[in-house]
Amino acid sequence: MICVAGAGAFGTALAISLAANGPVILWSRDPDHAQEMRKARENTRRLAGIALPDNVTVTSDFGTIPPEIPVLLAVPMQQLRPMAQTHADQLKGRPLIACCKGIELQTGQGPTAILSSILPGTPTAILTGPSFAADIARGLPTALTLACANPDLGVTLQGALSTPTLRLYRTTDTAGAELGGALKNVIAIAAGAVMGAGLGDSARAALMTRGYAEMTRLAVAMGARPETLAGLSGFGDLVLTCTGTQSRNYRFGHALGAAAEFDPNITVEGAATARAALTRAHEAGVDLPITAAVVALLDGSLSVLQVMDRLLSRPLKEE
Repeated sequence: MICVAGAGAFGTALAISLAANGPVILWSRDPDHAQEMRKARENTRRLAGIALPDNVTVTSDFGTIPPEIPVLLAVPMQQLRPMAQTHADQLKGRPLIACCKGIELQTGQGPTAILSSILPGTPTAILTGPSFAADIARGLPTALTLACANPDLGVTLQGALSTPTLRLYRTTDTAGAELGGALKNVIAIAAGAVMGAGLGDSARAALMTRGYAEMTRLAVAMGARPETLAGLSGFGDLVLTCTGTQSRNYRFGHALGAAAEFDPNITVEGAATARAALTRAHEAGVDLPITAAVVALLDGSLSVLQVMDRLLSRPLKEE
């Protein structure tokens, strides 16, 4: 049995996929939402049109979740700490797999560091990589990275969380997996802005390439292995998020570039991550021109065209 905590689109999709292996508990913090899902047998708010398998149990009561079973934490990055603090008694001691991507704005920490600070001694891992919730829920082939510092636990979780259509690759480099998943959201905002402003596919390709170099510089400075960034959790996720219109970060950037409205109720992880990453980069002495440009766009201090002019006028150098 597996528990997925978080009934957004991604958490629901994971629950649907994992149901191929056995019983799944899907937890929602909202009792009304849980009741709706139990009645409709689908998540009409976040993932409409895809039925919940019969062996997915929906609850809003953490106290009903059996002890010791693994819990996948599919909540937005900036909500991970308060969620873990609120339910610390129910979460401690069991394997926790973070499924969020980002850097905490207040502390600069990634998901596993946050969980370890609240629940010391609790085994942690992170599940990340190129994936859209609708694809996973529909059973389309998807590959993800499972990063766990404990190699034995990583093997166990890899087997438990892989399904006929969800293939997991394993690594012990949690820092690299976390930072790849976090930083690609920042580059996706920039890529969306490029396309929204009508600057073209060639400009987007250049930005993605230099963005990948930027991601790798910061990740390595923060203790990651460069080969992790070349895998699913880095390069793979970057490609998907910068080119797929299902990406919220890309759509948000596109709205910025086109000077269009964007739904403020949609979570855009890359916005907070951009600011947190820039702070960490300054502390580490790492140059992140694209991330700095995204922060300038978010603050309204520069337009897309001004940002592009600034990036194009940087000193010429070797690749």
